[in-house]
Amino acid sequence: MIISDRIFDPERSPVDNLTIRPQYLSEYIGQEMIKKRLSLAINAAKLRNEALDHVLLVGPPGLGKTTLAHIISNEMGTNIHVTSGPILEKQGDVAAILTNLEFGDILFIDEIHRMNKSVEEILYTAMEDFQIDIMIGKGPSARSIRIDLQPFTLVGATTRSGLLSSPLRNRFGLIMELDFYSEKELKIILERAASILNVEINEDAAYLLARRSRGTPRIALRLLRRVRDMSTVSEQKLIDINMVEEIMKLLGIDENGLDEMDRKILKTIIEVYNGGPVGLKSLAASVGIAEDSISEVYEPYLLQSGFLARTPRGRVATTKAYKQLGYGNVGGLFDE
Repeated sequence: MIISDRIFDPERSPVDNLTIRPQYLSEYIGQEMIKKRLSLAINAAKLRNEALDHVLLVGPPGLGKTTLAHIISNEMGTNIHVTSGPILEKQGDVAAILTNLEFGDILFIDEIHRMNKSVEEILYTAMEDFQIDIMIGKGPSARSIRIDLQPFTLVGATTRSGLLSSPLRNRFGLIMELDFYSEKELKIILERAASILNVEINEDAAYLLARRSRGTPRIALRLLRRVRDMSTVSEQKLIDINMVEEIMKLLGIDENGLDEMDRKILKTIIEVYNGGPVGLKSLAASVGIAEDSISEVYEPYLLQSGFLARTPRGRVATTKAYKQLGYGNVGGLFDE
């Protein structure tokens, strides 16, 4: 997937500070129902001395799926083995990982919906019976042997659960759908991160950052780092609302958390396609970015915020989008 270089890309960044990540459920802010369900399942598994049931984490990028996978490992007191769906190309790749797992270990597969179908099939018996079948040799002399595995927990993360096959999805005992965070939750996350990063931020500034963070912790933390840069350069220890507003203006982020690419997508739908409906391929070609980028990175927030609607015929700009961008009338007659 091709992602443009923008402040709102909620994809993982190599400069992300892992010390900011919460390590246990008690430290994790937000997703209250998911925390309760996980806590119950983890405590029950530990009391029975069993491996935790397999967990599927679903949601847009940046909401904490990877963080939750590591928290599950910490809460269970077991090791975590991290991999990604696209790099598991052969059955032997998965077999090598599975045979090295110890009792109760966590196997975390990010972007599990992008896993090769032949690789996916080897997981069926591994998840259900803790066994895998491996072919030995070639041609007429080839034979299949079954290998027993240590009971383990597969934690899968996906932004597009609809692309998972039913046989794989049905083997997950716990399916958790993460939602966008409230401003109050993001404010607490920002204040906690500011303390760890050794910077001061007042309440108004934290709320303003939270409102511009599109309901996504990773974006909130990225914005905090940019404000922290200004605090360092200006030698001002306290991050206040004026500093945050200056950074937002510099980054081109408006009061609704929309940046230049968001506005470009909405303007293209309104001006080029008369407000829609427009198909994903046509829209992607018009704005010059990948289809996956629109559907996985940009659309979720635009849909949730009411700027965009999806219909059977394609994407449609809403009345709210027209008003936000300064268009007077809906339906192609624009008054700037």
